[in-house]
Amino acid sequence: MLMRSSSAKSSRSIFAIAVLAGAFAISSGTSIPAQSAQTQSKSALQTQPSASAQPKTKTPSPQPQTKITEAQIAAAKTLGSKNAPIQFEVFSDFQCPMCRSFFLSASHKLLEDYCSAGKVYLIHHDFPLPIPAHVHSEEAARWANAAAAIGKFHEVETALYTNQDSWGSTGKIEEVVANVLSPTDLKRVRALLGSPEVKAAIQHDKDLGDSRGYNSTPTLLVTHNGHSDMLNPVGLTPGILKPYFDYVLQH
Repeated sequence: MLMRSSSAKSSRSIFAIAVLAGAFAISSGTSIPAQSAQTQSKSALQTQPSASAQPKTKTPSPQPQTKITEAQIAAAKTLGSKNAPIQFEVFSDFQCPMCRSFFLSASHKLLEDYCSAGKVYLIHHDFPLPIPAHVHSEEAARWANAAAAIGKFHEVETALYTNQDSWGSTGKIEEVVANVLSPTDLKRVRALLGSPEVKAAIQHDKDLGDSRGYNSTPTLLVTHNGHSDMLNPVGLTPGILKPYFDYVLQH
């Protein structure tokens, strides 16, 4: 587990604590100021009218490119319904080994199943740790958020975690992303990397984590009926997570 601060206290019944003994914990660690990105622009398609001696049909005007917003990027980094009874927030760093382990484990698959069933609303927050060992984590977050802007976040998220060792050591993130995007989508994502909207979406996540005193990844927070539990990702197996969700859903 990699760290950036403090903790959140769970307010749950004795039964829940018994079920989850060893599953809740507070994270601790180091902190260094993070960095931001620059801005860039997008392009629009143009169509040329065809010349013909026949009566001309009106050539459709190019569709204006819709401006993506920070809120739309954030929404694209979620799974499930906002109306789900359980909200599960994950503050994550794409270069964090434990974040990768949690994402690729059966625990994350269980989360996806509960999201599909309308029981859990999963929210990904980017929390790149500004530490020397994570020199590429901020850039990876930009690629993921730019992909979110065109509706391809989950594809890129999976690619980044699956190939963490590769791009983490070489910094060749684009090569990894290119394997899961079409050439056209890759071009669109590349053009958005330095956009102010992508920058704002990442900064919003970092500010949220900082305001709560977090300094580690992954930081996992479950909220249900006004109660919040911070879960320890170490050893968070489906055998622990599933009975916890089922109990919470019944109370």
